[in-house]
Amino acid sequence: MPYTLPALPYALNALEPHIDAKTMEIHSQKHHAAYVTNANKALEGTAFADVQAEVMITRLAELPEDKRAVVRNNAGGHVNHSHFWRILAPAGNGGGGTPSGDLLEAINAAFGSFDQFKAQFADAATKRFGSGWAWLCWHKGDKKLKVCSTANQDNPLMGGALAGCEGTPILGLDVWEHAYYLNYQNRRPDYISAFWNVVNWAEVARNLAAAKA
Repeated sequence: MPYTLPALPYALNALEPHIDAKTMEIHSQKHHAAYVTNANKALEGTAFADVQAEVMITRLAELPEDKRAVVRNNAGGHVNHSHFWRILAPAGNGGGGTPSGDLLEAINAAFGSFDQFKAQFADAATKRFGSGWAWLCWHKGDKKLKVCSTANQDNPLMGGALAGCEGTPILGLDVWEHAYYLNYQNRRPDYISAFWNVVNWAEVARNLAAAKA
C-alpha cells in the first residue's frame, strides 16, 4: 500500500508551551505530508511500491539510480517523522520526567547517568550543522545504546556508510529549522532543552524492547 500520513496521537496544541500548535500543524500537515506524497510518486509503478518505509530505507541501493535520492530524502522523512510523533506526549500526561526500568539501566550503562546522556544527546543535536536529526540508538552487536546524528532526512537504519550513523533508533529529535523556528527562532539549544519536557519515555522504552528482541 502507498505510504499514508499518520494521525497525531494528541491535539496540535497538546505539546504547548514546549512545541507550539502552529509549528505542529505546519510540521505534520505540510512537511510530513509532502514527504509522503513525494515518496509515493517516486515509488509508484516500481517493484518497491508496496515495501514498508522502514524496510525501503535499508534497500536504497536496489533502486534505480534516478530514484535513490528522492526516496532517501522522502521515505527517510516519512520514517523519521512517524517516529518523532510517537515519542512525544503532553508534559505531565505521558511526556517528560525520567525513564525507568530497563531503559534507565541501559542509559546508565552506556552513559554513566541520565544527566550525562542528556548532555551528550543535546551536544549532538546542537552541533548537527544545518538540517538533520539527533538519535539515541540501540546497537545489537555491542548490546549498547549510543548517541549520534544524521544529516537531512537520513536515518541510522540506512547504515553507517550512507548515514554516517547506524543502529536501531529508539529516540530521535528533529533539528531542522522548520521543527522549531516559529517559536525559538535561532535558539536551537532552547528547543532542545524544551524537548525533554515532552519525551514519551514509555514509548522510548517500548522501542528499546523491540530493538533488543
